[in-house]
This record gives sequence, structure tokens and C-alpha cells, in this order.
Amino acid sequence: MTVKLNPNEIVLKAGDTNQVVDNQKVDGKLIVTNQRIYFKTLRDDARFNLEILFENILEVIFYKKGLLMVKGLNIVTRDGKNYLFPLKKRDEIGQLINRMY
Repeated sequence: MTVKLNPNEIVLKAGDTNQVVDNQKVDGKLIVTNQRIYFKTLRDDARFNLEILFENILEVIFYKKGLLMVKGLNIVTRDGKNYLFPLKKRDEIGQLINRMY
């Protein structure tokens, strides 16, 4: 799995996760750079790949749900879309994203 980086773009954090799309889990990797957030799927299906620019982020919501206390991030964009990412390193990655936008 490779991600094409822009000039002067540096990967700050990356973590294995899945994205919840229409109640379906898509396994992949969440990558935070100094310019944007990527979700790169492990599948060959590129329609689940995602790029979020920091200027398009409206809010980052930390959540816990269920009896197993699944922790994650809900990223809300300015166009009203919600992206859910269950993450073990939720606090680290969430704080990093909050500093960037």
C-alpha cells in the first residue's frame, strides 16, 4: 500500500482502522500528514479511499460505544458528511488532527 505524497508533505501518524460506510466495515489505514488525512483501503476497491483536507474539517468528535467500549473518531466535514474511524490510538490521532485544522 502506497500513498502519493505532495511536495513537502510528511506523514505524522498512521494507524490500522476501518471506516464504517453504510453499516459496513472497510479495513484500511488512517494516515495523518501535515497537509491532510488519508484513509487507504486494504481492498483493491479504490472507491473507499478517502482524502480529507484540514480546511474542510468542521469538527472532530471522540466517541466510545458498545459494551466492548470501542473508541474512535467521528470526523465531520463542512459539507455535512460524517466519517467514522474506530481507533486504538484515538486520543493521540484526534489531538493531532485538532491541532492541524
